[in-house]
Amino acid sequence: MKPIFRGVTIAYLILLGATLGAVLYAGIVVAPVTFHTEQWLGDAALSQYQEGLIMTQNFVRLSYLVDFTVIAVVLYEGYKYKMFERDNITLIAAFLVLATGVMFGHYYIPDIVNMQLAGEAMTKSEVFINTHKGSEINIKIFAAALLVLIVRNMQKACK
Repeated sequence: MKPIFRGVTIAYLILLGATLGAVLYAGIVVAPVTFHTEQWLGDAALSQYQEGLIMTQNFVRLSYLVDFTVIAVVLYEGYKYKMFERDNITLIAAFLVLATGVMFGHYYIPDIVNMQLAGEAMTKSEVFINTHKGSEINIKIFAAALLVLIVRNMQKACK
């Protein structure tokens, strides 16, 4: 491996790890704290709708990192594909990162924001609940695919 490409690979793996960490932190720490403000502030300080507005802003900002990571995955894995350094597992994981990352930032987040702008009643509708559940499943697939990319690229880099 050329020294310059080794540096690119290290930066790429750090980006994937940081993105995975941010996604996990948002889902494991930020969401439970945000949606249970009564535990931290006492009596129901915020309604579930208000907590949802705060959480959405966290995910809007997370989507910027997700978009950047998707671009990096396309460029890095595309280059490796073009250099005939291919394997099916990496190809599938890269496709899943691309598909779920784009869906997260450009389908689910705007859809949820628009429903929230329609008011609190809309966020209690079946459509919103299903969209929210879909976004949760989507981000879990994204995180799993990121983990697979990290592991596969670490295996290749350590040879």
